[in-house]
Amino acid sequence: MKVFCLGGAGRIAREAVLDLVEHSEFEVITIGDFNEEIGQELVKELNDSRVNFVKVNVMNHKETVEQMKGYDVVMDGTTITLNGLSTACIAEAGCHGINLNGFGAEDEYSETFKKNNRTAVPGFGMTPGVTQMMAMYAANQLDTVESVRVSHGSFRPIAFSKSITETTTYEYDPDLPGRIIFENGEFVQVAPFARPRKIQLPEPYGETIQYIIPHSETRTLAKALSHKGVKLIEVRGTWPKQNMQLVRGLYDYGIMRNPKVTVNGAEVGLMDIIGDYLLQSKEGQETELYGYSLHIEVIGTRDGVRKSHVLYHTHPASDGSVKGWEKLRAYTRNVGIPMAIATELLAKGAVKDTGVLIPEEAFEPEVIFKQLKKRGIHIHEEINVVPEDEKVEAII
Repeated sequence: MKVFCLGGAGRIAREAVLDLVEHSEFEVITIGDFNEEIGQELVKELNDSRVNFVKVNVMNHKETVEQMKGYDVVMDGTTITLNGLSTACIAEAGCHGINLNGFGAEDEYSETFKKNNRTAVPGFGMTPGVTQMMAMYAANQLDTVESVRVSHGSFRPIAFSKSITETTTYEYDPDLPGRIIFENGEFVQVAPFARPRKIQLPEPYGETIQYIIPHSETRTLAKALSHKGVKLIEVRGTWPKQNMQLVRGLYDYGIMRNPKVTVNGAEVGLMDIIGDYLLQSKEGQETELYGYSLHIEVIGTRDGVRKSHVLYHTHPASDGSVKGWEKLRAYTRNVGIPMAIATELLAKGAVKDTGVLIPEEAFEPEVIFKQLKKRGIHIHEEINVVPEDEKVEAII
């Protein structure tokens, strides 16, 4: 088996590459990245005969397609804005494909994947990805599903990479049409910082206040759970407190709209300037608490009894007590490892359907959980009976 790791030299994708080296049965692991220097350094660091590097520019469609041909699967670690271009290349090259984001740019290539008897699964990291697996694991134990609330705490610096800065700007864009909830059969657009809710995460994270974010779980779970009568799906998230304070201030002052300003005679986006500053500053590169924390609440009925399933996950501490999980790596490994697991499943033919599939259609939760456990990432579940007359509300 051969895997092409597009954008594989990035801070998150390299964790997925490392996982493939340590755990997979791939015979060829190619790191394809525009940054040749960093890519070659990673090859040297991994020191494995299966690993090689090629320089890739997805803006050059024809060349990229030729570079991908012959690989079983492309593990796409490129940014949100490149996913349309990268997926077009993967589809035409005749490979399976998977990426971290899943914002919909991939859907138009579904017929090409089908024609080539291949599968693409957009959006499979920790969230989206493992979040859908957790929600489906709970839903599969219920006859009907009333509500699904997906929440996560992403504890990392606000600008440790350009793609992360881009994600921040994207998710809190005031005019973003994809910031939605699913309520009573309809997708409803909401503003940034909508529907604040207290979410109790396991230590060391504790109680957080989370807001609706634009993530693909809202749409994918609505599709996957339509037969169980789901009425409400909300996806929330938070970053470290200081990050949220900054983003809130930028939003309140209209800066998240990225208004144009003139600097030394040149017109530039104000948010672009701030993003560049954060990329170069100590404040943008560090945070007090590192890691990832998922929290999924599914309410429904089983044999006529109304129940609440709460799932959350834990992982090795970021304090240096576990080698390889120090500081930022407690975040990046949480994101990269699930993509690596799913990549090998695709290459091995574990997913039978072709075309562009949502994670819920592609993978079995228990299979993913078993592989995560081998890496020290554990899924926990708590089940409680909910009185019929009790409204499940925790909005503040």
